[in-house]
Formats: sequence, structure tokens, C-alpha cells
Amino acid sequence: MPHYSQDKKFKLLFNNPTVYKYDGLLIHQDYDDQGALEVVESEGVRSLHFGSLPRQSSMLISDPNQLYLEYARTMSSWMLFKETLNDDALLIGLGGGSIAKHLLHRFPDCQVKVVEYRKEVVKIARSHFDLPLDSRLKVVVDDGAEYVRKRLESERELYSLIMVDAFDHLGMAEAICQWSFFENCQQLLKKDGILVINCWGGVRRPQFQQIALWLGKLFNWKLVFLPVQGRGNIIGLAFNDETPLYRLKDLRTRAIVLEQLHQIEFTRFLKDLVKHNSSVIQNIIYK
Repeated sequence: MPHYSQDKKFKLLFNNPTVYKYDGLLIHQDYDDQGALEVVESEGVRSLHFGSLPRQSSMLISDPNQLYLEYARTMSSWMLFKETLNDDALLIGLGGGSIAKHLLHRFPDCQVKVVEYRKEVVKIARSHFDLPLDSRLKVVVDDGAEYVRKRLESERELYSLIMVDAFDHLGMAEAICQWSFFENCQQLLKKDGILVINCWGGVRRPQFQQIALWLGKLFNWKLVFLPVQGRGNIIGLAFNDETPLYRLKDLRTRAIVLEQLHQIEFTRFLKDLVKHNSSVIQNIIYK
């Protein structure tokens, strides 16, 4: 990884006052040991990039609490299965903070903890993506896999929801693609908790197949996957031991209500969950 001196950073930022990148206006650029961090604006949308075209996070400037990206909205499909969130949630990976902001905005009684590996990402989320200073939000700078390992005793069965969205410029962070990471996450979940993970690359990728196998074994195949429309992401939802069975009719009603409340495509999410999980859906949903 190249090392950028302060002089070079200064020249990049200030000798090029108008720079266009990724089809937008580059408004901020910084570097850390992992590489570039870039903030780009286009047509009222501000996005975070890690030195490459894929967007790590995006924010509609006129509505900062909205889940703008399709994958982030799809990750919210867990809301079909929980009436509310009035206790603790753990997020592995911050990005621009879209998911953290959405939880804080929609669930006033929840406590959100976020673990983010890159300190500069936290700074940019605060300065450019409206991540609030809120007593219900705690951001920890640490390796996500190390964090869950170190909290096996102090935070065991603490979280109703764990959401994993940990990417670098190449794809899913290597540290989370381990059996031990998912095993530790399960132990931090409450008995009726849900683990949500953003996977990349499609069902035929060996990495995805390995993660699906690990989660299936750990969660006794109480597991579903939801492809993100038009993208390479697949969202996994794994349900811990004491998660109840859900009646499909009730979920359909709930999806309609949620869609009206949040302007998120919950009815489509439910249809796709049933469509794409025929071999395991009966472990979670009954007709």
C-alpha cells in the first residue's frame, strides 16, 4: 500500500479545487494505512468510496436519515420479523453511517454500538454524512472480529440485532470471513436475536457458499438469503434458537404496514424471501 506524505495530500486536495471522479464532484479526499477515502457528490447524493468505483455508502442530502442504497434498504428486511427494537443493536462496519442513523431515527428506544476498523471512516461519517453525536450511539474503533471475540463474556446474549456490513475496496473484509467470527456473533445474540450480513459476489462464489454453510450449521438452518435487485450483494438473515415461527399471512400484513411507514419495499422483500429460499423457508415461515 503506498504511503502518502502530508505534502502530497495537500497538493491533491488543494491544487485541484474542482475534481470529478466516479461521475461526480470530489468534495473530500483523505488517506490512511488502508488507502484512499473519497467523498463524491452527484445529483443531490453524497457517496463514500474507498479508492474505487463501488460506493461504500450513500446519503440523499435532502433526507440524510433515508436508506438510499438498495442494499441498505434490503438489509432492513429484518424488520419483517421484529415488531420493534427497544434494546441493543451491534453493527460491524460503519461506512457513512446510513444504517446506524436509520436505527436511531426509527427506533428511539434502541442503543446502537458500531465497530469500525478505520478511524478516518468515523471522522468522515461525522463530518460529511451527518452521523450524530447521540447518547444512544457508541462508535468503537477496532477490528470487528477482535471486538466480538473480546466481548464473549461481557456482552454475551446482549444484542437483539447484529448487522455485519464490513467491506474494503476489494470486497468483504477478510477478518470476518471466518467460522470463529460468526460463532462469536451468535453468542453475543439474544436467544431470539437476528444476525444480518451483507454478502458480495453471488451464490456461486466460494466465499459466499462457505459463509452460507457456516451460518446454516451455526443457526440450525434457520437462515434465509435475499438478493439485492440489480446488484451483486446478497443479504443473509440468520435467526437464533428461540426465534418463533412466523405465519406468512401475518408477515404479508406486516410488510404492507412497514412499506407505508418507511417507504421501503417490504412486500417485495417478503416475496423474494419465499421465492429464493424454498429449501429452508419452512424453518422460519409457515403458511
